[in-house]
Amino acid sequence: MKNKKGLIIAGAVVVLALVIIGSCCYTVQENEYACVVRFSKIISTTDTAGLYIKVPFIDSIKTFPKAIMLYDIPPSEVLTSDKQNMTVDSYLLWQIDDPLLFYQALGNISVAEQRLDALTYNALKNVMGTLAQKDIINEDDASERNDIYAGIATDVAKQAINYGISVVDVKIKRFDLPEANEQAVYSRMISERTQIAEKYTADGEYEASLIRNDVDKQVNIIVSNAKAEAAKIEAEGEAEYMKMLAQAYNTDEKRDFYKFILSLDAIEAALDGNEKTVILDADSALGKIIKGE
Repeated sequence: MKNKKGLIIAGAVVVLALVIIGSCCYTVQENEYACVVRFSKIISTTDTAGLYIKVPFIDSIKTFPKAIMLYDIPPSEVLTSDKQNMTVDSYLLWQIDDPLLFYQALGNISVAEQRLDALTYNALKNVMGTLAQKDIINEDDASERNDIYAGIATDVAKQAINYGISVVDVKIKRFDLPEANEQAVYSRMISERTQIAEKYTADGEYEASLIRNDVDKQVNIIVSNAKAEAAKIEAEGEAEYMKMLAQAYNTDEKRDFYKFILSLDAIEAALDGNEKTVILDADSALGKIIKGE
């Protein structure tokens, strides 16, 4: 009987020793902070992986992730500078930098996300309040809106640092229009595109008229130059003809022969046909030829 009691006592001691040893030790993972909490106060923190000792039954361990976390913020409505409502859907990347301050200010991840939600909404409201709706919804390069994101992230980071949190980035997934405003915005965008198209058309027609006028001008110049060149060539031909004619009939005999030939041509033309009568002076050269003199 004594041996049996001794075994029971020994077993209990071993179990108690194991429990005490287990409660004295804790491990820290690579991707977490470990905080030793004693009477609701953090007495030490570590972010180095390994096995550590604590006071059993008095100290408790609170762990927080070191990794960057994504918080998908519920969509919220903001007011633009031109008093237009817009629904903003965004997300936030954040991580815990100071686990002691984080635990003292917030306590857990759920409360931290609620606080980040409020901070982000306030930053969105402030930034969007300085922009008109047309500055947000347009066909410009999306990269031009990076300044908006950077401004929001900066504002949230300045506030979050007070909670031991660093904000890595804030990104807006999309801007939505309330249904009441959609048609008005679409009509405005269609009107703007129509005005741009009309301007392009007017500019094109103006350029086309300049090209047509220049072509007509060039055609007129070419035709005028061609006519002037033709008149010049014709005048030179006439002058050459008169020069050759003058050279051919530069004596009295040549001139008389030429007149005689012309007379014969005139007689031939006059006698063409039937029943023709030609009246000639008997003393004329043709009259003498016809009479055989």
